[in-house]
Amino acid sequence: MDEIVKAALKKWPNVPHCYGWLALDARGDWYMRDDRTQAAGPFPRVKGSRILHDKLREFIARNYASDEAGSWFFQNGPQRVYVELEAAPWVWRLQETAGAPGVRSHTELAATVESTWLDEHGRLFLATDRGLGLVHTLDMETASRAVESGAWKPTEARFDELPQRFGYRLSPAAAR
Repeated sequence: MDEIVKAALKKWPNVPHCYGWLALDARGDWYMRDDRTQAAGPFPRVKGSRILHDKLREFIARNYASDEAGSWFFQNGPQRVYVELEAAPWVWRLQETAGAPGVRSHTELAATVESTWLDEHGRLFLATDRGLGLVHTLDMETASRAVESGAWKPTEARFDELPQRFGYRLSPAAAR
């Protein structure tokens, strides 16, 4: 977490939390969801405005964390902004290596794969030392080679079972 964020938390410890205004889609893109967007429908059916500003995306990534209930948030100074998730708290990008691929998050953090999961929609999830995430669609060819070689052996699971199994919430707003 950024030092400026830690200082703001100490200075203003009782700022109310924010729900519904930030979302993460299945491709690792962040979305702002203003009042009008939220009124138009739930995420991901109505996404909002994709955040394109590099410095803002980097700031969100550095201050992205989860609470004890498994809700993911972005600590924006003294305010905790809870994140609506389309699929999982992480979106994994893969790098070709000998053996199993290297894994990095949408926030540029390295991760170590502990198990692999395939849902009923054919999406591949990786349980890592950082938590559960979805393999980015552009990296499925690399992932398929890891499965075909036996480096990864996916277990089948229903998508709606993954949040409870891995301790995260898709919608902190709905859980309030």
